[in-house]
Amino acid sequence: MQWYDQVKRIKVLLVIFAVAIAVASLVVSRYLVNDLAIGERNNMAVWAEAMRTLNKADENTDVSLVLKVLNGNNTIPVIVLDSAGNVQTFRNIELRKGTYADTIAEVTAKAKSMRADGGVIRLDLESADVSDMGPDYLEVCYDDSLMLQRLATYPYIQLGVVLVFVLVAIFALLSSKRAEQNRVWVGLSKETAHQLGTPISSLMGWVEVLKETYPDDALIPEMDKDVKRLEMIAERFSKIGSLPELKPSSLNVVLEHVVGYIARRTSNKVKMEVRLPVGEMEVMMCAPLFEWVIENLCKNAIDAMDGCGQIVVCVMEEGSRVAVEVSDTGKGIPRNHFQTVFSPGFTTKKRGWGLGLSLAKRIVEEYHGGRIFVKSSEIGVGTTFRVELKKS
Repeated sequence: MQWYDQVKRIKVLLVIFAVAIAVASLVVSRYLVNDLAIGERNNMAVWAEAMRTLNKADENTDVSLVLKVLNGNNTIPVIVLDSAGNVQTFRNIELRKGTYADTIAEVTAKAKSMRADGGVIRLDLESADVSDMGPDYLEVCYDDSLMLQRLATYPYIQLGVVLVFVLVAIFALLSSKRAEQNRVWVGLSKETAHQLGTPISSLMGWVEVLKETYPDDALIPEMDKDVKRLEMIAERFSKIGSLPELKPSSLNVVLEHVVGYIARRTSNKVKMEVRLPVGEMEVMMCAPLFEWVIENLCKNAIDAMDGCGQIVVCVMEEGSRVAVEVSDTGKGIPRNHFQTVFSPGFTTKKRGWGLGLSLAKRIVEEYHGGRIFVKSSEIGVGTTFRVELKKS
């Protein structure tokens, strides 16, 4: 469990580091955009002052520099309104095609939006001629330039693309790693089955010799059972990695067999009980592999109880499915570990590789099309694992 927690902690730290880099990138981009926005606002202040000078100019005023400033704005959208809200002029505004009235209405609406966003400069006009009935002031409404708008949204688009790329890369790496691990475990399982084959065959021959030599010895049948058990274990390993053949099998017989085997080889302080339905329950399964699942659940329960307590294996029929629940009176599992207990490498024991429940999950879900999960658990009270299978 410590190794698993360390790996998980490293993954979390890497994710936090990546998020920190993304946030820092956004902050720096935001500072740059703000600096550019301040520069554009200063440019608009100069442009508005040029507009004021143009309105106050007479026939003797040289307006060449003013016009150069006004015509030099080719990027910032700007609309000039009089005190009555009428459009006087505009620049760098993208318009839809339509009549002149439609154009004026669209520009007026854009000016109101700019004013609402705070992009407005008021120019108070002072006229020397009392008879002059011109506007008292002008409003220069402006918005961010297209370049600034693109710069403001570009970091988010960039981060989105990078995030998608990273997620795809992580998924590909995890899939490749999982496939490689599966190949390793499959190869190891088949090699183990192959290596066990020769000594098991030899033991079977010696058992037959002992039966003929000592026909009345009560220990030889038990030895024969253990040899057959080894043969079944080798068969289990040989089936890993290949799709097993599912056959209609009696769930009652399978459970009684595996629970009886474990009960004879565990402490008398562990009480084991099997609760079966009245009739035979047939399920499509590979019996040797499914026995392995129940055996792993029972052994984990014994370890969780420190060799003292009660294990109850209960079978229930629920519509088209059959549920097998294995309950114990052990230490219990924290709720945040309900999913991680099935991850390879996760274990709460000082010894062990943490592969039992991971293997059980693969056998139930990939080979039998069922489900296995922690139904309930309470610290200091016990745990219930639930396996669901389709009926024949």
